[in-house]
Amino acid sequence: MSQIFWEFDAGEPVELLVGEIRKLSRGADFDLAVVLGSGWHEATEIGEVLGVFNYSDWPCFPMGQIAGHRGQLIAVQYRAWNILFFSGRFHCYQGLNAYQAAFPVRLAKALGCPRILLTCATGGVNRSYRPGDFMLVEDHLNLLGDNPLRGLAGDIFIDLTGAYRQDLYDRVLASASDDLILHRGILAAMPGPSYETPAEIRFLASAGIDVVSMSTVPEAIMARYLKMQVAAVALITNCAAGFNPKALSHLDVLESSSRSACFFPRLIRLFVNAWQDFIPAVSE
Repeated sequence: MSQIFWEFDAGEPVELLVGEIRKLSRGADFDLAVVLGSGWHEATEIGEVLGVFNYSDWPCFPMGQIAGHRGQLIAVQYRAWNILFFSGRFHCYQGLNAYQAAFPVRLAKALGCPRILLTCATGGVNRSYRPGDFMLVEDHLNLLGDNPLRGLAGDIFIDLTGAYRQDLYDRVLASASDDLILHRGILAAMPGPSYETPAEIRFLASAGIDVVSMSTVPEAIMARYLKMQVAAVALITNCAAGFNPKALSHLDVLESSSRSACFFPRLIRLFVNAWQDFIPAVSE
């Protein structure tokens, strides 16, 4: 695991955690990891729960949780796949660097996951998007001012062209029901924790951005460095700053996520089914 973890966040806690999680899969590798955004916890309700690990019980996890993030790693079995749900992600605005924020990705890789699905709650920059719509992330713009590969060894000059599985999106869209509004577009990651100003949103719109987030990008970059297949789906919880006279708030984001919760398990199933259609997996 030395290629996945630095000394400060490896050691015995990570080794013990990996060992305990592997007991749930009887030593087999996990097939998929899913990182859940704000209010996405209901996405775990897709199959048999094999086990739950509270982040607070394992010092290898970064400290601190945000409202709307349970702070749990949940192992679930669905359609013969062992899936890791990280119900609680980590953000740079918590005082972490991008490498630390991507800890779930590195843990998933240590457990053999060849695939990762990233979910997030976002503000809609594209004026045609409405709260409750979803967007498949085709590309991203990293404005966090950090990169999870900074300071790492090995081949850190990775090509992020085609970082997200576009062919997988084709199958997801083909299988989605009409009541599930799915766009395809570009996500920008801003550092937060304050929401963007109207001027910043106008700048992002002029750059062709469709949604804005405070997460997802560190995980996507780390996953590609670890040669994992990556997909990402964003829920539009609100219109971005300047599009609505109402002040933005995290509580409104969580309430919007709650209204869309019925779609979360359906989306996860769509992705799993689409990925399974590609087995044997496309070689890296």
